[in-house]
Order: sequence, then structure tokens, then C-alpha cells
Amino acid sequence: MSSAPAPDLSAASPAPPGLDSAAPAGGSSAASSKLWMYGFSAVATVAVVGLTSSTLLWQKLNTIQEQLARQSADASTQAVEARTLAREAQEQAGDAATRLTVAETRLNEVALQRGQLEELMRSLSRSRDETLVVDIEAALRLAEQQAQFTGQLEPLLAALKSAQQRIERAAQPRLVPVQRAIGRDAERLRTAQVTDTAGLLARLDDAVRQVDELPLQNAVATTAATRRLQAQTSKASSASANHPSSASSPETASDAPWWQTALLQAGEVVWDEVRSLVRVSRIDQPEAILLAPEQAFFLRENLKLKLLNARLGIVARQLDSARTDLAAAHTAIQKYFDPSSRRTQQVLTLLQQSQLHLKNNELPRLDETFAALGSAAAGR
Repeated sequence: MSSAPAPDLSAASPAPPGLDSAAPAGGSSAASSKLWMYGFSAVATVAVVGLTSSTLLWQKLNTIQEQLARQSADASTQAVEARTLAREAQEQAGDAATRLTVAETRLNEVALQRGQLEELMRSLSRSRDETLVVDIEAALRLAEQQAQFTGQLEPLLAALKSAQQRIERAAQPRLVPVQRAIGRDAERLRTAQVTDTAGLLARLDDAVRQVDELPLQNAVATTAATRRLQAQTSKASSASANHPSSASSPETASDAPWWQTALLQAGEVVWDEVRSLVRVSRIDQPEAILLAPEQAFFLRENLKLKLLNARLGIVARQLDSARTDLAAAHTAIQKYFDPSSRRTQQVLTLLQQSQLHLKNNELPRLDETFAALGSAAAGR
């Protein structure tokens, strides 16, 4: 730094007034020199202080200028960095806005797809439930037809059990009424009583075999002779059962002589012939008495056809037709055949039992289950 030249104190500072007149000539120089020295010292001190302060101020100013320059450079650098960061932030904000727009678009698409998926799932659920209801109803109706054909309840019970298991696996609340209805129908089927169809058909087959052996009402003489022979045979069999030793030897079979036995047999034959010539009886069915011998074959065949038609009706589950045929066969036997014969009574009893079993052979229906399935299919 450059320093300013020292001023001339002698020329610059005038002498104080009154010194020249107040002081003597000899002492004025010493006093003026002292004053001059004091003034010079003061001026020198002030100058040094000013110079020092100026130096310090200049150094401080230089320091401040350097700091300001550094701060300005730093501020410029920071401003450049800030502009760079702002530009990057602006670019990132633009990218974020673009990504946000894309994300919102995708979110809307996902929401739309979710709505469509939920609607599809509900539609599939409804379709699955409807398909399940239709399958169960078809299976139950098929099992009902099988039960009607076979006359057994096992197909219905198996179909109800399978339907209940499928509904339990589906776990749909709106199928709970169907499940309860299936349970009630299954319990009702377990307590139901069904006639043995195989046994009923066997009875009808036995009746068909006995038709040829049934005696007609207009064959009373033959029937009487047949009864007599049957009575003799039964007596002989009972006697042989009671006395097996006498039955084994022909010499002890009869104590009467042979001519007496032959005479008795001839007398019985003659008596039967005489009785057959004249007969007095009550005629309740004139058609049975007037039936020609050659028509007996067709009568028996017609009766067999009625019984076979009743059998086919039972097999085909046409119970009304079977009952009608059995009633017609029962009426024909009572009208044309001898009601006092044991075989006729057996066949009539068999037909009455068959008609009674047919009345009790109605299979229980699954009306409650089908009503619940219809309600479930309708969406109620």
C-alpha cells in the first residue's frame, strides 16, 4: 500500500495568537518548539492512527472483496447447480406426471378389468349353480324312472345322497333349502314300504301255471270223480304213513276179498254215472254252464293273457292297467271256474293278494325336492 506524504507542520499550523505579545523573546522559542513538538507528535500520532486504520480498513476491504468474490463465485456455481437441479426436477416432474397419467390410465383399465372379471365370476357362479341344479334334477328324475322300472328305492336313495354331497361341496347359501328338502325326502324314502316286485311277478307266474288245472263249473261230474279219487289217494297215503309195514306188502293192503273190492268199485262207477244223468243245482252264471267244451281252451288262454298283461303292466310300472287286468282275471275265474275247488280258491287268494300289493306299490315322489330345485333355478 502507498503512504501519503507528511504535511509540513510548520507551514500548516499557524502560531497561536497572543504568544508573540505575551511571551518574552527568549522564552518564546522554547515554548514554540515544545508546542511544535507536541503538535507534531499529535499530528504524527493522528497520521499513524489514520494510516493504521486506513491500512486495516484497506485490508479488511480487500478481505471483504475476496470473500464477496468467492461468495459470488460460489453463488454462481450454486445458481448453476440450482438451475441444473431445477431443470432435472422439472424433467423428473414431467416424467412423474407422464408416469402418473400412464398409471391412472392403467389403474382405470385394471378397475374396468376387475369389474368385468367380477361380473364374469358372478356369471360363472350363477351358471355353475344353475348347471348344478339342472344336473341334480336330471339325475333325480333318471333315478325316479329307474326306481319305477325296478320297483326298488335304492336308485332314489343313491341319487339323493349324491345330490346332497354335491351341494355340500358347492357351499352355496341359496342351495341350502334344496339340501334340506333332499334330507326330508331321503328320510321319507327310508321309512317307506315298497312291495317286492320280483315276488309279485313270481305269484303271477304261479297263477298262470295253475290256470290249466282249474276245474270249470260245467264239469261237475268229472270234478266229483276227481275228488273221490283224490280222497282215496289221500286215505291210502295216510294209511301208508301210519302203517309203513302194511303199505310195503301187497297181501295186507286190503283185508276184503278181491271180488268184493271189484264189486264196490263197479258200484261207485255206476253211481257216479247215475248221478251225472240228473243234476239239480242253482245256476248263478248261465254263461259258465252253457260254455262248450271246445271253448274251454280259449277261455283258459284268454285268462292266461290277462295274467300276462298284468305281469307286463307291473314290469312297465303301469299299475292301473295291471290292477284292471287282475280284476278281470279274478272276475273270469269266479264266473267260469268251480269256486269250491281248492285250486280255484288258491288262485283267487293269490290274485287278491296281488291286487292288495299293487295298491301299496306306489313309490314315494320327490315333489318337495323338485319344488326346491325349481325355486333355486328361478333365483329365488
